[in-house]
Amino acid sequence: MPFELTEIFIEISIRNIIDCNGSSQLEGCWAGNFPFSSTHVRRAESLSDTLYGMVSLNIDPSNSPEQWVREHLEDLCSQFEDWMPSSRFRGGQTAANEALLAFSSAQYAARRNNVLPDHRRGASALSPYIRHGLIQLPAIWDHVADDPETDRNKFRDELLWQEYSRHLYARIGTSLAHPLRMKPPVQDVPGGWLDRGDMSCIDFALTELETDGWLPNQVRMWLASHWTIRNGADWRIGERQMFRDLLDGSYANRAGWQWTIGSATGRPYGFSRWQVNKRASELCSQCPSQQNCPIEQWPDDPVLEPAVPQLSLRKGDHPPSEPLTPVIDPHRTPEAVWLTAESLGDDDPALRSHPNLPAWFVFDLPLLTKLQLHPRRLVFIAECLHDLARRREVRISIGDPSEVLQSETVAVTAAPVPGFPDRATRVKPAAIYPWPWLVPISDAPLSSFSAWRKRSKR
Repeated sequence: MPFELTEIFIEISIRNIIDCNGSSQLEGCWAGNFPFSSTHVRRAESLSDTLYGMVSLNIDPSNSPEQWVREHLEDLCSQFEDWMPSSRFRGGQTAANEALLAFSSAQYAARRNNVLPDHRRGASALSPYIRHGLIQLPAIWDHVADDPETDRNKFRDELLWQEYSRHLYARIGTSLAHPLRMKPPVQDVPGGWLDRGDMSCIDFALTELETDGWLPNQVRMWLASHWTIRNGADWRIGERQMFRDLLDGSYANRAGWQWTIGSATGRPYGFSRWQVNKRASELCSQCPSQQNCPIEQWPDDPVLEPAVPQLSLRKGDHPPSEPLTPVIDPHRTPEAVWLTAESLGDDDPALRSHPNLPAWFVFDLPLLTKLQLHPRRLVFIAECLHDLARRREVRISIGDPSEVLQSETVAVTAAPVPGFPDRATRVKPAAIYPWPWLVPISDAPLSSFSAWRKRSKR
């Protein structure tokens, strides 16, 4: 039975409030890890509700998800001036289904690296939906089964790269933020894209990133190489900046930077005018530096030194902790399905296993405060939740999931991220369902994507 948007509500935990002055004011106090601003105080006090348990705020169905984010997550958005949601992508299962239905991998092999004109691009632009579990990799794999063989195989290689990156992150976690094999040299420069005003290609790339929250892979490589190889800026700062702006910012972005700049392979990708002329020639024709192009020549190969310490990625190293079969507590019955940002789609295994239970999403305030994601990502997630609420009850909370859900009995799909096991230990779900891998995770070696791909037998 479909649910109206009015059945979405937001719950802000204000348990265990300590008021040093003995007053009823909440400002400056902490509920778990939730810092209350004066705006939150006004909202809570206006409810004339008890200060124990949960405060529930109804969402006005006439408000857009964007407006909802501006109102309820304003503290996470305050550092971004005049921000707007993505001009191209909308979140939700409905939008994801439409995008997948419209996609064919025909001509992908020839067009996948094209940048301009737009209609010549071959990139699928499905990654925002993949990132948030609205489209699972096995479903996309099957979707292109009848496409031309060369194109299908090339596209499936990209799906396997996504899966490999997911395995890598799930197993080594934050170590992916450090050079895997080689250490690129770092110069004392404030950034790697400061010349955007003089280079149409860099300005075009950053404008699309800042407008859509997405880039084709070819352009991501341009930016990563220009930042690190050409300008010698710290790759970790550039990667975090791109991650923050992307709708699909994830493990795959971080792994992509490592392969592009050579820290994972020892073979850096050089960015020069040759690529721009080949992939987007119109950018060169209108560039203010057309007659004096700063990337006319290939960049010098950087001197890469072995990373210290160097992470071992041999078989058996960093064994996975994710379950491959459901883990069910026979003495407890779930009363809700806990959704994570990795899995917001209708095909989430826990949702499918409990079709009559409400879905419960927690905007992880401590994590989001640390990540400082662009508000367009928050809007995308809110759009996913609003769309899901047309088909089932959805609850939204703001706070630390471990605290919000600690007294709840929930089912969940194991998220393929290193922080999930710790959260699950504290939440103690009654049922944990395995992630729907394209290639089941194992302790296989991860030092080479090509070797991993062969072993995947896909």
